[in-house]
Amino acid sequence: MTTSPISPSTLISSLRWRYATKQFDPTKTIAPDLWETLEETLVLTPSSCGLQPWKFIVITDKDMKAKLRPHSWNQSQVTDCSHYVVFASQKKIDEAYVDRFLAITAEIRGIPVESLAGFRGMIIGTIVQGPINQQQWAGNQAYIALGNFMTAAALLGVDTCPMEGFIPAEYDKILGLEEKGLSATVCCAAGYRSEEDKYAKLAKIRFCKEEVIRHI
Repeated sequence: MTTSPISPSTLISSLRWRYATKQFDPTKTIAPDLWETLEETLVLTPSSCGLQPWKFIVITDKDMKAKLRPHSWNQSQVTDCSHYVVFASQKKIDEAYVDRFLAITAEIRGIPVESLAGFRGMIIGTIVQGPINQQQWAGNQAYIALGNFMTAAALLGVDTCPMEGFIPAEYDKILGLEEKGLSATVCCAAGYRSEEDKYAKLAKIRFCKEEVIRHI
């Protein structure tokens, strides 16, 4: 019998506690050691072929948050949260990017990079030169990171709110993402809920398990 790192009840309880926080308490901030842990969960997010086609821009500066808010449907979460994360995706994956990833892989695992030739060929053939829309593919990977981050935050008692309500082109300009070959894909506000947020106490609305899960 395998022992779980946390109990199933703890996991479900944390996910039931989590909700898309509409109103953050601007006086509360996430402790540095706790935030460092959350950053590590971003780094540890799985990605297709392990390529990690993303950058995570963590914003705590009040002036920068204020600049972004008008381009975020004026949502208060942007300025009131403790940490605001912009998930930016690589616009293009080229052979140089793949080779850098493979060089790191070989170094960490203590193997000759030549032994990864077959893996390299598969990546080049499918992602670099294949029919895949690279920006869309990279954006999909960013959503994996978002889900991983939100679940980890819930387990640590940190509130989050995923946010698609923003203008990517304006974010790219303000954050200097264009010249780095990146584009803002999705965002997430993190911090602590306000006691005045009425949505915190509302029951979750989900379709029943029998309707959304099919066993074959």
